Amino acid sequence: MKKDYYEVLGVGRSATKDEIKKAYRKLALQFHPDKNPDNKDAEEHFKEVNEAYEVLSNDDKRRRYDQFGHAGVGSSAASGGPGGGQYAGGADFGDIFSAFNDMFSGGRARAGGSPFGFEEVFGGGGGRRGRQSTGIQGSDLKIRLKLTLEEIAKGVEKTLKIKKQVACKECNGTGSKSGSAENCQTCHGSGEVRQTSKTMFGQFVNVAACPTCGGEGRVIKDRCTSCYGEGIKLGEVTVKVSVPSGVENGNYLTLRGQGNAGPRGGASGDLIVVLEEIPHEIFSRSGNDVVYALAVSFPDMVLGTKVDVPTLDGAVKLTIPPSTQPETMLRIPGHGIGHLKGSGKGDQYVKVNVYIPKDLSGQDKELLKDMKKSEGISPSAHNDRDAKSFFEKARDIFT
Repeated sequence: MKKDYYEVLGVGRSATKDEIKKAYRKLALQFHPDKNPDNKDAEEHFKEVNEAYEVLSNDDKRRRYDQFGHAGVGSSAASGGPGGGQYAGGADFGDIFSAFNDMFSGGRARAGGSPFGFEEVFGGGGGRRGRQSTGIQGSDLKIRLKLTLEEIAKGVEKTLKIKKQVACKECNGTGSKSGSAENCQTCHGSGEVRQTSKTMFGQFVNVAACPTCGGEGRVIKDRCTSCYGEGIKLGEVTVKVSVPSGVENGNYLTLRGQGNAGPRGGASGDLIVVLEEIPHEIFSRSGNDVVYALAVSFPDMVLGTKVDVPTLDGAVKLTIPPSTQPETMLRIPGHGIGHLKGSGKGDQYVKVNVYIPKDLSGQDKELLKDMKKSEGISPSAHNDRDAKSFFEKARDIFT
């Protein structure tokens, strides 16, 4: 998911152009590939900084970004659209050289045969992806969906209402009252302008977003008054999400084309549904198995019994064998969680422990005192008897 452009540059939303430019220069120098060779993290930061600066340094793009977020400006620097360039090595970068007007004459500079080691690029530029002729793709949208353990065990279909950018109904998403736009006469639909110059370091091609169309390649002359020519507005839609059984906390589902609509007829982004498991009141989860803690009275632990035990499928009868020891795990096959991949289900385990009452009546206390006198109840009696038996056997062997 894209980061906020203001956070990327470390400035506030009321920052001036000079403050934005100053922050950009500092970060661009810090993360420049020449200073961080073979550093993927620095490379990603460098791309983010350039993309953020390209938007926030342009008054029109900044206005659209403040109003519509990423959906209002697209992902030009990251996706290779207008404003993105290619640095030697194949990584896409934005307008780094515009920060160094004292070295280069503005724009996006690419040099060939120079001591700086840049590739010479003519025409469309190697590795650049073509522009979308129908607008900028909308941004992805991320939401969180809470699920109960019962829903996870069997799978569930959810109907969600979400707020997102949708196509403007008044102009059918075109941004134009008449429903059409024409190619920009300045850049002839390419979205960028280029200027070739020769210097002592070699030949440079300066590439910049077209000032007339803002890098989009198309111009709308009769803007829609409802969406201000953006072709998108904030709306609410209903989306159905099918969640399979066996998902875990933090898993996510991607619904292609269900994200924010793209400005002026651009394709919609994706809807990313992050799943959150709600802690259960009585069950704990271990993979596809569930665990239930059962408290049993001392007489039932000793003599054995049958009890009703809750499961995700309803109550089942469970047999407690005689002389069951504390912490014993009893298994109920097939009453766990459905497998995410493949058929079958996990199991339920019942952890048996002795119930120790806190409040006893006088009669109950007397019964326990009488029970305590029994030789079979005392663990020390068993230990003594076992020890005596051992020494008696040893004596018989060696005498």
